[in-house]
Amino acid sequence: MPKFLKKPMMGRHIIGIYLLSFILLVLIFYYHWVFGFIMTLLFSLSLYYSFKKEKQLVNQTEEYISTLSHRVKKVGEEALLEMPVGIILYGDDFNVEWTNPYMSEFSEEDTLVGENLEVLSSELVSGLKDEDKTDFWVSIGSFDLQVYHKAQERLIYLFDRTRQTELQELYEQEKTVLGIIFLDNYEEMTQNMDDTAKSHINSQVTSILNNWSNEHGIYLKRTSQERFMAVMSQKILAKLEKTKFEILDEVRELITDKNVPLTLSIGIGFGSESLPELGELTQSSLDLALGRGGDQVVIKDDATGKVRFYGGKTNPMEKRTRVRARVISHALKELVKESDQVLIMGHKSPDMDSIGASIGVLKIAQANNVEGFVVIDEDDIDTGVQRLIEEIKEEEELWSHFVDPDEALDIVTKDTLLVVVDTHRPSLMQESKLIQKTKHVVVIDHHRRGEEFIDNPTLVYMEPYASSTAELVTELLEYQPSSLSLNMLESTALLAGIIVDTKSFTLRTGSRTFDAASYLRGKGADTVLVQKFLKEDLDIYVKRSRLIENTNIYRGHIAISVGNYRETYGPVVIAQAADTLLTMTGVEASFVISERKDGRIGISARSLGDVNVQVIMEKMNGGGHLTNAATQLDDMAVIDAYEWLKDIIDEYYEGGEEE
Repeated sequence: MPKFLKKPMMGRHIIGIYLLSFILLVLIFYYHWVFGFIMTLLFSLSLYYSFKKEKQLVNQTEEYISTLSHRVKKVGEEALLEMPVGIILYGDDFNVEWTNPYMSEFSEEDTLVGENLEVLSSELVSGLKDEDKTDFWVSIGSFDLQVYHKAQERLIYLFDRTRQTELQELYEQEKTVLGIIFLDNYEEMTQNMDDTAKSHINSQVTSILNNWSNEHGIYLKRTSQERFMAVMSQKILAKLEKTKFEILDEVRELITDKNVPLTLSIGIGFGSESLPELGELTQSSLDLALGRGGDQVVIKDDATGKVRFYGGKTNPMEKRTRVRARVISHALKELVKESDQVLIMGHKSPDMDSIGASIGVLKIAQANNVEGFVVIDEDDIDTGVQRLIEEIKEEEELWSHFVDPDEALDIVTKDTLLVVVDTHRPSLMQESKLIQKTKHVVVIDHHRRGEEFIDNPTLVYMEPYASSTAELVTELLEYQPSSLSLNMLESTALLAGIIVDTKSFTLRTGSRTFDAASYLRGKGADTVLVQKFLKEDLDIYVKRSRLIENTNIYRGHIAISVGNYRETYGPVVIAQAADTLLTMTGVEASFVISERKDGRIGISARSLGDVNVQVIMEKMNGGGHLTNAATQLDDMAVIDAYEWLKDIIDEYYEGGEEE
């Protein structure tokens, strides 16, 4: 019993009253003994009654406390043994010493006493070993449990949160997902069709999409001749991802039978609570899909910022109209005229295409009477490109317009026009700091658009169908002022860019590629000089042969070559080895892995078209085209890169998310 309840009920003031009464009795006896006797009798009775009541109250209190203690003990036992909370006491080495009966809900064992906690979950033991964790979640069988850990007492409380997790999953699954479906090349395909043919193709596509949406529970609404709006849930989206959006193949196969090059591009956004933000995310996904050449699905998750890609199995169709080239050329001319100077920049370790396209943009600036400079780092030039640079140095007038990145940072102003060619990724540019120092940036590129992109460019001319950036720039030159003139070396540099990227007009070559080459040939381009640029040294040939010698065939048709330990190779040698492997019988795709001179691991990938090497390289933080891609890896050994590549190839063939 608590001490305060054991204290006498009569307080000091009561005792004081009795003392005072006793003194008064003495005085009464002194003056009149009869009255004193009567008062003494009454006083005794009152004192007896007070002591009796106090003892009775104490007994009642003790009885109440005893009853309450019993009830509390009983409730405690029930809480310990009957409450739906798992309790575990464990000892050394995480062996179970005692559990309450509720723990049998989470284990098939008759008793856990004496067993190691690993029997329940290795995840649980890992959490207990982390001293900073007092509250964490684990999964045991079909249960999701929240764990409270008292390390000093070696005590664990486990709360069943399975229902809470199910509700959370249900909430996530029912979140709104928006999608925009776009018919690639619809206008070009239907512009020469009569109304009957156009109506037939529309009904075919609409029927396929309606059947697909009904099958998966998607709300589909056609908003224009070439655009549909789709509304679905995240649960439906997950099912579509498991099928890898077979609708792309279904449309492509049906239309191909009719010799009509129509494919779908789908942009999907999810993860945002705000519908306007979800709409912007969806449109951004579609722009990315179209920028990568179409015939694919791009999914953006606002919550994680991740982007996933599906499809992209066909090369982009060449556009038959040059309207866009003329419009871009005119817009570029106006931007050049409004600038105080033009800086042209390609990617690191520039190739023929990058330098040739840079020279072409330089001529556009000069044709509009604006000073232009090409940004290039002479310490980052490969042997093959070095021959072109040596030829440029012999023409002092042309070489005077080449500056290194440090000089470019010194001369750039807010009114400078920065033109980025042959890349759109800031991490790959010669000097990415230039982007922050000017207001206007133009991007001209032929690669499929990746997730990394320049922020808020003024003008973007990206055409994945094009063979090279040099081809795109050559078309822009044709719509510039008549004062524009190309000498032999300048036109040869542009032609070299086209020849290198098309492997001498064998890959990604369309009718407009030959038109551009014809234009350059008419301007004096020397094909013999191009062959001189493309000549290789004997030691490089031997190095490439070593790489080819180290080739293994994986999955029956994929050639993977791994460079020797601590033997470095230039990016051109790696790319040439991959090209050579692709010419071997039975090889549908090739990958060459080796150490580079900059200490990174380089991987060059090539394909005949059945294997999408772009998707594979993007999973390794790279990019490129359907048939031509590459990546560079930091802080990784060659053998680790080889194992990682095989895992990604397996995932590509066997299924899983394509991110």
